[in-house]
Amino acid sequence: MTVVTDPFAAAPQLMKQWMGVSLAVQDSLEPSLIELVKIRASILNACANCINMHTAEARAKGETEQRIYLLAAWHEAPVYTPRERAALAWTDALTRLSEGHTQQAAKDGIEAHFTAEEQVKLTLMINIINGWNRLAVGFDLWFEQPAAQAA
Repeated sequence: MTVVTDPFAAAPQLMKQWMGVSLAVQDSLEPSLIELVKIRASILNACANCINMHTAEARAKGETEQRIYLLAAWHEAPVYTPRERAALAWTDALTRLSEGHTQQAAKDGIEAHFTAEEQVKLTLMINIINGWNRLAVGFDLWFEQPAAQAA
């Protein structure tokens, strides 16, 4: 039997603070954009827990199945706004830093569609979801969300 470390039980104070920062950042930009970013980073990181969680949350917030499914190939899909496309490109660039620092075109994109404050908020969101992905993948976490159960 494999023992799963529950980070919330192992380090409750830090996880409470991490959750607080996560919630503050996710509420700093439009919910639909935030969910797309969370799903896209989770796809890139192969985090089943977070893909499951955030697709359910996106549906609950009114996101369409088409736009959720097409996140895997967003470059070719015409269903995203220029602002969303800029955010997705920035998500890809920052999530794939280990593949080389090629984020200049993505940075140009966010500068065209986001204020300086929004750029920081978006970048923090990308960092937060990448952190959650690493916690979930690293500790083999699976949290079934009520929205996912209902779907």
